Amino acid sequence: MVSCPSCDPVKNRVFIVNPHAARGAVGKNWPQIRELAEKRLGSFKSFLTTAPGEATQLARLAVSESAQSVVCVGGDGTLNEVINGLMNDDGPRNPDLQLGFIPNGTGCDFRRTLCIPTNAEQALDVVAKGNTRLIDLGRLRFTDHDGEIRTRCFHNLTSFGLGGEVDERVNNSGKKLGGFLSFIMATLISLVRYEGKRIRLRVDDHFDEEVVVLNVAVANGQYHGGGMWVAPGADPSDGLFHVTIIGDLSLPEVFYYLPKLYNGKILQVKQVRSLTGRKVEALSDERVLLDVDGEQPGRLPVKIEIIPSVLRILSPEA
Repeated sequence: MVSCPSCDPVKNRVFIVNPHAARGAVGKNWPQIRELAEKRLGSFKSFLTTAPGEATQLARLAVSESAQSVVCVGGDGTLNEVINGLMNDDGPRNPDLQLGFIPNGTGCDFRRTLCIPTNAEQALDVVAKGNTRLIDLGRLRFTDHDGEIRTRCFHNLTSFGLGGEVDERVNNSGKKLGGFLSFIMATLISLVRYEGKRIRLRVDDHFDEEVVVLNVAVANGQYHGGGMWVAPGADPSDGLFHVTIIGDLSLPEVFYYLPKLYNGKILQVKQVRSLTGRKVEALSDERVLLDVDGEQPGRLPVKIEIIPSVLRILSPEA
């Protein structure tokens, strides 16, 4: 690879790195990634997180110090924290800021939709080329584990039902098996113990039903759970959520149809419905956990709305 810092016009760049991502692999690999980044991009400032939630504060600090570009090194959870730091209640803190992503974490599902390479050197090439794509975000208002009402943004996907219980199990396991196997194992265990949830679901003004579900995915990106292709038609630039409703499948049906969840054919299953919309509301008398970009921050009730064309993310050229 030829070093060409002059190809990259951004001078005020900040890297926000989660050294604990990918079971600590990011911390071990960061010196090498930093060396590659300096050769490719020139000088930059970097921050390493030490605790959950700190990436949000560091992103706010970067904006306050007039950063032109913020590059996240970690998984979807870290990227979610950074994005929440770049946003406020009215929209982006700096509409012109560019967000880069060097994916290295348990899931890293959003990079699949954007075709961002997992190889750090290739991902840095994407950052250096400076091609930006204006994407939508989701904003949800939900109940946290202490019963308090919270608001946060998400870039990839929010789901409720089985997805939240899988997240809870993955996060409690310490992700010892790595991304793909951790999610597979947690999904299988959760499936055996899971009972369908009865949820009141509304999507815009064209869907309002009480449904019994295995899971509902409100998708900005196409994948979640370490590669599950749950929303094949989702486009993070179309101003719409793609809502996938997976009905109350029996355990044998789940195992029979499981390959379709990974090969993009999930919508062929008759118990699965797909909708699009800009606003989604869900409530239940049962305990229904949320999955928000691979994290488990709370439970229903939830109100979700699309924020169209709000974030400039560095991505490969179409």
